[in-house]
This record gives sequence, structure tokens and C-alpha cells, in this order.
Amino acid sequence: MRRWYIGCGAVAVLSVVAAVWLSRGQAQEAKNAEKPQASKIAKSRIDKVTVYTTNALITREVEVPEGNGLIELVVSPMPAQVVPSTIYSEGGNGLRVLTTRFSTRQVFEDTSAERRKREAEIDKYQVLGAKIASEMASLQKNMALLVKLEQVTEKGKHTGDEVIAMAKYVMEQRVEKSKEMVALQDQKRLNDIQMSFIQRKMGELGGSGGKVEREAVIVVDRTAGAGGTIRLNYLVGAVAWRPEYKVRAGKANEDVKLDYLANLMQHSGEDWNRVTMTLSTAQPLLNASPPELGMLQPLLVMRGAPGAPPMPAGGPTPFAQRVPSMELQNLSKALRDKAGMNYRSGKAKDQEAAQKQLNDAAAWEQNLELMQSRREVLDNLKNSNKANLGPAGSDGPSITYHLPAKLTVPSRNDEQVIEVVKLKLAPKYYYKTVPVLNTRVYRLADLVNKSDHVLLPGEATMYQGSDFVGRMPMPLVAVGEEFTAGFGVDTQLQVQRQMVDQTRTTAGGNQVLKYDYRILISSFKKDPVQLQVWDRLPKGETESVGVILVKASPELSKDGLYLRESRPNNLLRWDVTVPANCSGEKAFGITYEFRMELDRQMAITGFQSK
Repeated sequence: MRRWYIGCGAVAVLSVVAAVWLSRGQAQEAKNAEKPQASKIAKSRIDKVTVYTTNALITREVEVPEGNGLIELVVSPMPAQVVPSTIYSEGGNGLRVLTTRFSTRQVFEDTSAERRKREAEIDKYQVLGAKIASEMASLQKNMALLVKLEQVTEKGKHTGDEVIAMAKYVMEQRVEKSKEMVALQDQKRLNDIQMSFIQRKMGELGGSGGKVEREAVIVVDRTAGAGGTIRLNYLVGAVAWRPEYKVRAGKANEDVKLDYLANLMQHSGEDWNRVTMTLSTAQPLLNASPPELGMLQPLLVMRGAPGAPPMPAGGPTPFAQRVPSMELQNLSKALRDKAGMNYRSGKAKDQEAAQKQLNDAAAWEQNLELMQSRREVLDNLKNSNKANLGPAGSDGPSITYHLPAKLTVPSRNDEQVIEVVKLKLAPKYYYKTVPVLNTRVYRLADLVNKSDHVLLPGEATMYQGSDFVGRMPMPLVAVGEEFTAGFGVDTQLQVQRQMVDQTRTTAGGNQVLKYDYRILISSFKKDPVQLQVWDRLPKGETESVGVILVKASPELSKDGLYLRESRPNNLLRWDVTVPANCSGEKAFGITYEFRMELDRQMAITGFQSK
């Protein structure tokens, strides 16, 4: 028997060869692991939606199958109104997202099943319409042929029997063809009605489809070998919401019920089925840092130089002829709108353009601000002090509402109303009338927002019990803030205002005009009511006219806010208790007298409201 002996050197060589082959296999396995598997259509569902004032942030849960290494998942279809630059993914639980990208591809059929169904119906009625049109054209040719046959019978080249037979044939055919034409015209009418109806139904679907397939492609590294879910986030346009209210008042001892609603426009192109929804007034502009401020440079021109604007009337001023304020305001608004669009695009080039547009818009606004006269500055200051100013900034507060229930909101053209919260507010009822403006008496209630929700400005629909009484604008109401709600006209309270005397005298070098007024209030209610009555006196802007309230019965209101804000402008307010069942001779009366004094050489040409 032959024996083989292997020396130590040969063993060493074999060991090296084995190690090389082993390392190559491991490298190949690692290389294969680095390659993502073939693209796989992933199951996904919309889990969460945050609706902003002009768009919405969608969060999808995407299922990742079990396995090791990389996998490429395709989320399709993506909505028609997606903003591609906003797509990003979040991993977790052993799933690491490497890349997320957006892609599009052309498809033969519409991506929306509902739109495909409607298109098939349109095709069917288009074919039917073409068939009807062909039959009508053939029938018209046949009827034209009958006319020619009729002309042949009139030429008299045939026997009497032939003429009679041909005439009979023509008449019978004409009747038959006329019936066929009427039937075809009716078919065409019904077909057109159906076609128009389906096209309207197609229009209701909005931008929910198209011949472009939109996809999100996500590469995921499954480090733990287990599956799970990742989150895909993206912004969509054609979505907006605005506040809306329904306010119901009951009896005097009952709480006012306020339904805070959101009027939602959802044209994104995808349906939201049982999602957790958040409403927000924030504006995701994609720019995380504030815009940079540029330098503001005055533009100078030499007086009298060629092309220089003419000198303003009234003598020299530091400013040349001003651009109309409305024109500057329009320019500023247009630039700010463009800046907002550029910020939302997410592109670096557009971000730079937005910076310049904001600076240019601010320059136009500062033109208006810096070129004012002193009188304009003081008038604007006075008006701004009168205004009920909200939080700083023109966009208002950034508020978020997390809705407790999961909601379903389809993508469609109609606006949809969802409930934000129901509130019960304790009312303090009273009535108010302004007889110089109209003779109606309105029921009001002072309410305090004791909820945890800020009430945003919006339109409120007001009810007295189950009866609709009108609409009113709801102001911005902070938590804990008081506001006033109106509940329509009360016909059981009536008011009359009339001048009862006027005299004219002179005192020294001045003319003195004295006026007496009376306001009568009739109540047909069984209980006394609290009533605010408002009126006004003229108020001179200069010392040329002096106006003095001589007396008033009863006395004017002692309310601190009224005395600070309204009384200096010669607005009059009485807070009175009107007795029950007072009318006619028993009507509740308010009287006041005021004096207006002006120079004898002056004349009043009229009065205007400011």
C-alpha cells in the first residue's frame, strides 16, 4: 500500500489557500449584503396629518418586511399635490433609512381607479354619440334623396298610377324618416346629458389622478434582521383650513353653547382614512433661519435737474413727489407673496431670491413710513392706539389643536367641516342700541373663554335656541379673555330718538347753537333688562368749534374703558335698567342737551363721520 506524507510546508500552503477562499466568500457575502434587494412595493397607510393654513404635513407608516441587509421600498402612488423637496423618512427599532427620493414615470392609464371608471364611461358615451351622429347624417342624406324623388314626380313624365305610387312612397318615407330623426335627436339629447353629468363628476375628483405615477423610493438597512415600520413624511398643497363657529344661546340662566369647527379644503389627491389630525396656524416655510437684512439707501435727486420731479405744492420739503400709497402697498404685497412661494419651494436659489424680495418689499413699506408728514404720523399713532391690537406680527399667533378622534377626510372639491371642540360658557346678558344708526335693539352676551383653546378669528353663525338669528365675525380670543357675542334683534324692545328743541344765540363774538334730544325706550318684556344706549356729539378737530355737553339725564356710564377710550371722542353711553312693560306714556326716557359754539364769521358746511 502506497503511503502519502505531507510535510509542514505543504500544510501551510493549503491553509493559506483555504483562508483566501474563505475571505473571498465573506467579501462576496458582504458585497451582496450591501446591494439592496429588488424594489418592492411597500404597504403603507396614512397615520397622521397636520393641516396648516395653506398645506398639510402627511405622515405615512411604511411596512418593512423581515430580512437582513438593504431593501428598496417603493411607496406608490404618491398624491398629485406632493411637494417633492419635502419628502423625508424616519427609521427606528433596528431599521436605518439610508436614502429617500421621489420619482415619476409615465403610465398608460390614469392612476386613480375612480377617474379610470369615469373615463371609461366618457369613452362609452363618446362612441354612442359618434354612432348617433353617423346615423343622423345618413338619415339626412336619405331625406335629401326623397326630395329628389318628389321633384321627379312633379315633372309629369310618368303615368298617373306611377305618380300616385311614387307620391305615396315619398310621403310614407318622409313620415318614417321624420320619426327616426326625432328619435335620434332625443337619443343625442340624453347622451349629451349623461356626458355632461359624468364630466361634472370627473371635475369633483379634482387633481386626484393623472397619467404620471408618483413614487417615493426608500432604501432601508435592516441591521437587526427583523421587520417593522418606518415613517414617511411629506408636505402636500391644495389643503387649507379656517375657523368657523356655531353659537347657541338659551334661557337667561343657561350656558351659551359654542361649537368650534374647522372648515377644511382637501384637494391633495389622496384620501385620509381614520387618521390622527392636528390643526395648526403655523406656516412651514422650510427656512429655519431668519432672512438677512440688507442696507436701506435713500435715493437723491438735485432740485431743478433734468428729469427731476416738480416741486410739491406748499414749498420746499425734504421729499420729492411721492409714489401713491396704494401702488406701494400693491408692490409690497406682490413681493411678499413671491417670497413665500420661493421659501416653500425648498431650493437654495429660490431661498436667495426670497431674501431679496423680502428686503425690497420692506423698502417699499419704509418709503410710506419715512416720507410721512408729522400730521400723518400723529394720526396713524392715534388710530393704532384705538385699534384692538392682537399679538405682535401680522400673521397672528401660532396655535395647534390636536383633535381627539381619528377622522376620515376624502380628497374632493367640496369644503368639509370637522369639529375642533365644544364649549359651554357662562353668559352675562344685556341689550344694546345705537338709535342714531338704526332703531333696533340687539341682545348681547359677555363671555369669558375659560377653556384651554385660543379662539381664532372666523365667522360665527348665531342661534337663539334652535332659531337662526344671524352671523357675526368672531375676534381672536385668548385663553381667559372676555369677548362679546351678539344674538340678534329683540322686537320686544323698541327705541325712538328725536330732537325736541334747537336755539341759536350770540355771546360776545361767537355764535351759540343749543340742541335738546330725547330718546324713548319701550319694553314689552315681563322682566327688567339691562340696556346700553349709545349716541354722539360733534367733535371739533380745532379750537374754532367748541362742543359742550350741558346736561344728561340719567348720567352717562361710569365704565372705565368707556371713559378712557370713547368719551374723549364725544361718544355718549348710558347703562340703564329698563323696567318691565313700559311703553306709551310710561316709556323710559333719556334726555340730553349740548351746546356748540363757533366764531361769528365761521359757517358749518356739514358733518362727516371719522
